[in-house]
Order: sequence, then structure tokens, then C-alpha cells
Amino acid sequence: MNAVEIEEAISALAERPFDAEEFPYAFLEAFGNKETTLKRLRKGESNKSDLGGVLQTNNIHIAVCKSGEVTRTLAALKASPATARAKARFVLATDGDLFEAEDLTTDDAPVSCTYADFPNHFGFFLPLAGITTVKQVRESSFDIRATSRLNRLYVELLKDNPAWGTAQRRHDMNHFMARLIFCFFAEDTEIFNGSGAFTSAIESMSAKDSSNTHEVISELFRAMNTKTTERAAAGVARWADRFPYVNGGLFSGSTDVPRFSRIARSYLLHIGSLDWKKINPDIFGSMIQAVADDDERGALGMHYTSVPNILKVLNPLFLDDLRQQLEEADDNARMLLNLRKRMSKIRVFDPACGSGNFLVIAYKEMRAIEAEINRRRDEADRRTEIPLTNFRGIELRDFPAEIARLALIIAEYQCDVLYRGQKEALRDFLPLDALNWITCENALRLDWLSICPPTGTGVKHHADDLFHSPLDQAQIDFENEGGETYICGNPPYVGDKKQSTSQKSDMQHVFSGLTSRWKSFDYICGFVYKAAQYISFNKKSASALVSTNSISQGMQVAQFWPLVFQHARISFATLSFKWSNLAANNAGVTCVIVGLAPKDGKEISKIFSGDVVREVESISPYLTAGAQIYVSARQAPLSQLSEMLLGNFAKDGGNLLLSVADARSLDERAKPFLRPIYGAQEFIQGIPRFCLWIADHEVDTATQSEAVRVRLSKVAEARAQSPKEATAAWANHPHRFVEIRSPAYSNAIIVPRVSSEERPFLPVGLLPPKSIVTEAFALYDAPLWNMAIIASRLHLVWIATVCGQLETRFRYSNTLGWNTFPVPALTEKNKADLIHCAEDILLAREVYYPATIADLYDPQTMPEDLRAAHERNDEVLERIYIGRRFKNDTERLEKLFELYTKMSASQGTTKKKAEARA
Repeated sequence: MNAVEIEEAISALAERPFDAEEFPYAFLEAFGNKETTLKRLRKGESNKSDLGGVLQTNNIHIAVCKSGEVTRTLAALKASPATARAKARFVLATDGDLFEAEDLTTDDAPVSCTYADFPNHFGFFLPLAGITTVKQVRESSFDIRATSRLNRLYVELLKDNPAWGTAQRRHDMNHFMARLIFCFFAEDTEIFNGSGAFTSAIESMSAKDSSNTHEVISELFRAMNTKTTERAAAGVARWADRFPYVNGGLFSGSTDVPRFSRIARSYLLHIGSLDWKKINPDIFGSMIQAVADDDERGALGMHYTSVPNILKVLNPLFLDDLRQQLEEADDNARMLLNLRKRMSKIRVFDPACGSGNFLVIAYKEMRAIEAEINRRRDEADRRTEIPLTNFRGIELRDFPAEIARLALIIAEYQCDVLYRGQKEALRDFLPLDALNWITCENALRLDWLSICPPTGTGVKHHADDLFHSPLDQAQIDFENEGGETYICGNPPYVGDKKQSTSQKSDMQHVFSGLTSRWKSFDYICGFVYKAAQYISFNKKSASALVSTNSISQGMQVAQFWPLVFQHARISFATLSFKWSNLAANNAGVTCVIVGLAPKDGKEISKIFSGDVVREVESISPYLTAGAQIYVSARQAPLSQLSEMLLGNFAKDGGNLLLSVADARSLDERAKPFLRPIYGAQEFIQGIPRFCLWIADHEVDTATQSEAVRVRLSKVAEARAQSPKEATAAWANHPHRFVEIRSPAYSNAIIVPRVSSEERPFLPVGLLPPKSIVTEAFALYDAPLWNMAIIASRLHLVWIATVCGQLETRFRYSNTLGWNTFPVPALTEKNKADLIHCAEDILLAREVYYPATIADLYDPQTMPEDLRAAHERNDEVLERIYIGRRFKNDTERLEKLFELYTKMSASQGTTKKKAEARA
């Protein structure tokens, strides 16, 4: 369950009549406990309570008590020996009127509230569902509740107004929701001259059967779009006349409202009863976007941990520099004034802004710095000099673009209240400005300089008001010219194989004429390249974009990054981290952040890894310290390594491959031609399979078997029907695999092409005699020290970086990963030591036969002696490289790239000399 689903379940529980006997189990069920778990608790099998309550080991001790006994009961739960023995984290007591709970593992304040109000504290208990990033949830608990309610209303309205869910009316529906959100916020912040004015008007003026609810809301919207002096002539209803003129285009255009059922009206009033002052615009944007997005609605609750991650982008991009300048200024009035002037000119530009999270957070952080400047200058009431229109965005979809503008407006108002006071904020808030500074368009098709130019002139926007896009576009000038521009954001992650036709067309638009390899680029490469182009034109700019780590891995590095380095350099990089969400047990997406700056910049570069920051002279496209190096595929090993070949492929319609049962059913004449066959699944999962392996000179003997003849006939038929000419051509040779790479050999070392990133080492092993390799790589009759190298941590980090990943799994390549792997010259002693290490690994595995590679290399259950064998292997190999163990993977990669550079250069020099002699 995710946070929104839990909140909905808890709210439903609070709304039901209190059942003292059932409450503990219903509470646990709301946090995702399965029925089997609850049955065991009910029967007493797993209930360890010594106070007549319900005690779940490692989780919570719950007791329902008599009226007025809640505080005493909570104290008894805390003091209970059973609570201590079961290591319960929470204690909870309630009598159906009062609700109290405490987290025994933290210093957080206990929860004490009415029973009806306990859903407001659901974030407190999220560890019960395995959700540990609770701080952000607690801070965003209102946003979660609001989004959950809005989602219910949205779905209910579409049920009764199906036409509003069609493509033709989806914009109207989304616009309607945006209007509602503004009204809920405005009525709770005194913008509407009194608390709850909007909800109260609907409740009092609309019929309880909901028959005229849509008419009442429509009239309210019309009033907010009509100037006070014009309302009498417009015939605005007297009960709607109390609402202010909002302007800004928020209520312009159609005031059509979907019809409400009784349930929808009830949902609307319930939403209005929430305290919208608590809305968090840096999070609520993506929350509300999820309400209106069919694909995202099922993932509600996945958007709440983004603020810390977004600051990983904004802090090193420019906020850290602003804070440092503030610290250096201290109380110097002139230096503080200069910093304020600098900030007033800064533009923040997100070319894939979605619902505006990056822009909102950047705005709020800058307002906080400005407020501190004003405080130090004794100008605390001073109106902000940071224009909202300096926070620019491009968004492909209209509704997120609308929400981005609305989120920024709300953020501005909240900042004014916080730093200037409610009275000053209200005075300047309405009417809204009609300028539109978020462009609804395809960012890869636009000239970014036309959206966010270095000067303040010639800026086109795509609407005359907040929510419409007429063809005759107006002009917006920046209020302050001459400042820096910072490009930031989290563009779409789409690999080359998953791009739609339109996305492929976008990529062609960006890269056509630059390279013929653009078809293999990730979609985000288009955004990174356009950012680099922008920086080359505007020297007072920099960028930082979030990307999947594939942008710095695999084949595309050598094809894509030279294009970027023509325009910019990497100024900072944040190494792989999880852009995670709050779904329980959700690993999130593995991302990096790449910062770009002008090529001629002299500033030191920085690499961020967790809490560690390293200053380096330059950063490579693999996000390591070092020069602009590119690893390209090789046809032969760079080092002394043995040749690695791709396996054999039958292309047989499945008729040359046999299960164990199929193999056993063959007659005796067929069995001499059976060979064990191994791909990744067979090797890693221990799934035995066989194949028919028939040499050309053995066909007559083999076909004396009826079973073989039948299978070869089916092979011929399958190949003849293949749409691929190369396969169909082998229909006349059904006895053999189409692609055969196995030489005559005694033993083979197998390396799967794809394997799980969860394993601490790459899977590699020695196959039984006469094995055939398919869908994997193999080294034939290679010295066993080659296996020691493949099994090392050094080789794993090289493969992960240079070969890249398939989704999140390791993707192996012989030409790109093995042939390029740099190994120092090995002495005979080195080789003997490594052979001994490989033998130790194989012997450690043998102890656990028939455990599979998947079993043995599960990171949670890997046998200690096997892990120790790998540790010895790493120790021996790494001492060959630098005389000691490496400190971390970063150090490993930097050494490998350094050695690769030297060895490549040396071989290049040798080749040139040979060519010169020839």
C-alpha cells in the first residue's frame, strides 16, 4: 500500500461507528496487514499482549479502554514487559472518543487528539507499512489527504459526466479542478474575505439533492471573473457578489460546470472542510497532476519525497553559491544589497516543468534568502524583488502547465504571508496578473532562447492569460535584465527502445545533421544537448538535469557526449542514487544529476556521492574524475585476457532444445547427440536443459533415430517459414545450429549477458564438459585466472559503467566490457594466485550443492565462506593494481579509466609505428 491508500483506509475507519473489539484489527488492516496475519492475532497465536490488547511483534501494542482511561492505559502499554519483549515501536490507546499514541523509538511528540481526528496523524504510523521516509510524509500529510479527496471527487464527477472524460472535454475538466483548488485555498487564507466562504456558499445555496450544485458553482466562477463595478450590469447574483474579482484568466472563458450527484456534492463539501492553509505547493503540484492523469492516478502517493532530491539539483546549481555569498556578506549592508540585486535578476528555467515542483522550490528557497537579507538590513516588510515570471517552464501537457502556474501563485502568496504578514500579502494578491510564463509546448521542438533569452526582450509566450493559448501570441519581458539563467529539471526517462514515434521524431529534430547514431540515444539526451547549446550561447548560464544513470553508461557515451562537450563541460555530478517514492518496498529509479557550465569556466568541478563531496579538476562523461575519455567497443582484448565469444543460437522453433523429460524420452540412438546447454537462466537458476548437437558428418547416424528425424523435420519447417532470409536459408541444414561459435574445447567459462544488479558479484562459472553455450558469453579453454577477474568487484563496476544496464540489470558485452577491461601486466605468480582464488570460489560453491547461483548470491543469504572467498579474490586482484584494497567504487573506476587511457594510448602509438614501418 502507498501513503494515499493508507490515508483513505484510515479515514474510512474513523468514519465508521467505533467498534471496540474490532478496532485494533481494522487499524492494522488499514496499514496493509494481510488477513492471514490478522487471523493469527485474533486467535492469539501471535498476539503477545499482557494487557488484553493486541500486540504485534516489532510493530505496535494497541489497547481499547473504558471512557476516560486513555492516558492511564497508554502509560501501562509503555511500561508493559510484553511491549519491551516484543520490541514494539508504537503504543496506542483509545476509548472511541480520545486517541493517544507514542513512538517509543524517537523523540517525536506523542499523538493526542479526538478519535475522529486521528486520520490527520496517519503519517505518524507509516513505519507500520514499511514506509520509513516519514518526515516528508508528515510534512505533506495535508497534501496527501487533499489529493485523496480530490481524486474521489474527480472519479465521481466523471462517472456522472462521461463526456467530460473524453479528449474533447478533458481540458475543461482539468481547468475546473484547478479553479476548485484555488477557491479552497482562497477561502481558508482570507483571500475570499472570510474563512470557508466558498464551501459555505455552495452548501447554503445549492439543493441537498445536488440538482443545482453546478449552477451555483458556475455563478461563483462568473462573479470572480467580473469586475466589481460591472457586476450589476452583468446580473451577478447578490449572494455571489461578496467574492472578489480574481482576474488572471483563472475564471475567464466558459463557466460550464459538470453536474453533481449527491455523493459528488458531499465529497466537494468534505474537501472544503479541510484546512487548505496547510497546502504545500512544492509537492501539491505533482499530487494534483496525478488526480487528472489516468496513468498516474493508480500511483497516487508516489510523489512525496521529491523535495530533498530536487534540492540535490538546485543546491549545487546555484543555491549553495547564494547562501555562501549571504554568509560572506554577514551584516554588510552594501554586500547584502548587491546580493539582493543579483537574485532579482536570476532566471530559473525548467524545460520539462511538469506541475512546477522545481520552480516552486527554487522560488521558495530564494525568497528565504531574500527575507534574511531584508532582516539584516532592517527592511523586513519590504516587498519582494524576485519576479514570479523569472521562473519559466515548458510543459507538453496543458493541465500540469496550469497547475505549475497555480502552484507558483500560491507559493508567492504563502511567502508573502510568511515574510511580510497576512495583511500585506492580501493587499498585493488580487487581482491576479494575467501574464503567462509557463509555455505549453514540446520543449525539444522549441528554441529555448526564445522562451528564456539572455536579455529581457523578445520573449514570446503562449497565452494571454493563465489558462488559454490563442494563436496571436503576446510578448512578456523579464522585469530585470542581465542576470544568470539556471536550467534545471527532471525530463522524461525513455530508453531508445521504448520511445514512441513522436519521441523518435523529436530526437531526429534535435540531432539530425549532428550524428547518425541518435536513434540509440535515451530521450533525455535531447534535453541535455539543448541545455549545452543554450549555455554555449548564454555564458551566464548553467544547467543541472536529473537523468537515469544510463546517460553515463554504455555505447551511447562515446556517441553522445562528444556532441555535448562541443558546447559545455560537466561542472558537477551527483552519482547514482534512488529517486525514490513512498510506496512500501519500492526501490525507485536509479538516477544521476549532471551539471553543465560554459566550457571556458575555471571553477573547480565537484562530484557528489551520498554525503561526500570531492573537488576535482574535471569530470569525464562516465561521471568520474578525469578527462573526456570514451570507451569504444574492441574486437580483441586490450589486456592479456583470453578471447570471449558470444554463444550459439539454434533458431530452430524450439525443436533442437529439450527439457530433461524430453531428453529422457529419446531412444538410445538419439542420446549420443545430446549435450547440456546453458544460457543465463540455465546457469543462474540451475534449470537443466539439453540440445541436439549434430556435426555434419554425423547426420546419417543421428537420423537413424525416429525422434531425431521428427525434430529435424520440424526445424526445417520452422526455418522455412521464417521471415528472415538468413534463417530461412538454413532450412536445408536442420541438424545444426544456425550460429555456431564454439571451437573444439575441453572446458568453458560462462558469463550471462544480463544479470541482476542486486547480486554483489557478476555470475560466472565453469561448465560441465561438452556443454553448449547459448544466450551468454563464453571463454573456451581459458586459464582459470580469467574467471577470477570476471568474479571481482573491479570488473563489476567496469561493466556497470561501460556496458550500461538493461532496465536496472547488468548488461554484459564482450566487445565493450571484456575486451576493453584494463589489466596490468600479470606475472606468473599473479596468475597462480588468481587461479587459486577462482578455485576457492568454485569449491565454496560446491559445499552448498545443489544450491543454484541465484541461491548462493542472494545478497541477504549469501554464505559467509563464499563471500570470504570473493573477498580474498578482490584482495589479491586489487593489490596487483595499487598494492592495497581500493577504498570504494569511485576509486576503482578512476584507476581503471586511468589505466585504460594509458594502455589505449600505448597501443595506438605501437600501431602507428607499425604502420609507418610498413
